[in-house]
Amino acid sequence: MQAPSSRFRPAQASWTRRSFLQAAAAGAGTAALMPSQAAPAAAPFAPNWDSLVDGYRTPDWFRDAKFGIWAHWSAQCVPEMGDWYGRNMYIQGHWQYDHHVKTYGHPSKVGFMEMQNRWKAENWDPDALLDLYVKAGAKYFVALANHHDNFDNYNSRYHAWNSVRVGPKRDLIGAWAKAARARGLRFGVSNHAAHAWHWFQTAYGYDAEGPLAGQRYDAFRLTKADGRGTWWDGLDPQDLYTGRNIVVPDGFRTIRSATAWHDENTRHWDEKPPLQNPAFTRQWFLRCRDLIDSYRPDLVYFDNSGLPLGQAGLDITAHYYNASMAWHGGKLEAVVNAKVLPPERRAGVVEDVERGFRENIEPLPWQTDTCLGDWHYNRGLFDNHAYKSAATVIHRLCDIVSKNGNLLLSVPLRGDGTIDSDERKILEEIAAWMGRNGEAIHGTRPWRVYGEGPTRVAGGMFSEGTSQPLSAEDIRFTTKDGVLYAIAQGWPKTGTLRIAALAQDSALAPGAIERIEVVGSTDSVPFSRSRKGLELRLPEGLAGTPAVALKIRGSGLATPSSP
Repeated sequence: MQAPSSRFRPAQASWTRRSFLQAAAAGAGTAALMPSQAAPAAAPFAPNWDSLVDGYRTPDWFRDAKFGIWAHWSAQCVPEMGDWYGRNMYIQGHWQYDHHVKTYGHPSKVGFMEMQNRWKAENWDPDALLDLYVKAGAKYFVALANHHDNFDNYNSRYHAWNSVRVGPKRDLIGAWAKAARARGLRFGVSNHAAHAWHWFQTAYGYDAEGPLAGQRYDAFRLTKADGRGTWWDGLDPQDLYTGRNIVVPDGFRTIRSATAWHDENTRHWDEKPPLQNPAFTRQWFLRCRDLIDSYRPDLVYFDNSGLPLGQAGLDITAHYYNASMAWHGGKLEAVVNAKVLPPERRAGVVEDVERGFRENIEPLPWQTDTCLGDWHYNRGLFDNHAYKSAATVIHRLCDIVSKNGNLLLSVPLRGDGTIDSDERKILEEIAAWMGRNGEAIHGTRPWRVYGEGPTRVAGGMFSEGTSQPLSAEDIRFTTKDGVLYAIAQGWPKTGTLRIAALAQDSALAPGAIERIEVVGSTDSVPFSRSRKGLELRLPEGLAGTPAVALKIRGSGLATPSSP
């Protein structure tokens, strides 16, 4: 699924005459179908890939930030049953369906829209959470604006199913943005709703077996008129569930055959707009443009392979880039994340590798997004103390940064807006390490090689599950301000560290090494250098630390791998 590495680009060009002329002559896309709205007088970005690739350059703030934290929070966190609850609760035989029937009722009577109403966020304190995230070393914060369940977590002008009107009765994105920016963080939003049109079609299904066999679920039968006198009076369930786009036909008599039909017809993952429902694409564009224009995010994360919904994704990306330049006096400060891009398109956005890594230094900035547990809160992971450890997060951060990437870490919230005690402990442990060693991460660039060591890191989407844990023998390098940082991914058993890349007469480091310190200390660490490597005895007070960062100075030692 992962595309091959792109060729080396010495620098990402500023927007060109070609892209400007394309912008001026651009034909009608999705944007042309929308109501008029103020736009920059000069529009250097046109809604096509050539223009995005020619004109985009990753802003320095993102390259310097390195570490972000994400609140992947929606009503799907209310049941505390993990990912894709809104889809799977409608699939008979799935364990989340069983939980829903037992806990809330049958989905023909109690559908997912009822979870939206149960989501109250009653204990949510964004200021306290952001204080903790800043302490943990995050330099940007991303909040989920909508998920595949098609609910907007902001004061949406184009979608009545939003958090101001339903559930929390608050502008969640607005409050997150205020708290993040008050602490000097860059603020981003994630948009996943482009897949709602097929993802949510299970809500139009039925049980294939049992006493309610053949009885359609709530989305199939509910209309706006049915809401009179209820909590959802004035709302149309079809606007939430997206309408009858790919409805499972009558006649399935086994759970297995009905599930197979849904897997084949409604779970497919492509970015084409639904031809049978052009209103969905138009509405998605309006909602996304409203999100961008109202909250002016520094980053927009699309949960898509490439850009969403064909031309609509190109239209919204060009609009966002042009708007960013208008907001910032002609300077482009925007980041768009997208996934699984062919090499020729990677320069037009910042590619994201979900739950995965890169094997080598990438010429273009990129990002990994991963989670302490499931994307949506899963109480079972907390009960079984099964989250990623702080050491695992730190090691992945070091590996990713050494290869020109950023790490965006999701910390799942419960439906009430709180994190659990295990998550808090992990963040506090990350904070302790970053408080001392953050200078080896923030603002750095890759060195001539990313590192050394025996552990192979598998590259590509979802590769974290096949990658082995890093050890003290695995070293990762970063550079900044004429300094080389070498980060050992653990404490060596003997307390002595050897770095082969820094051996005497090494082609990578031919100059003299003048001084070595442990990051966080001004004391010089004695060292020796032979043809086998640089060797030094680490201070015993660091024993047990997840990773040891060294600050190494020497003539010509810290020249980075690329601009």
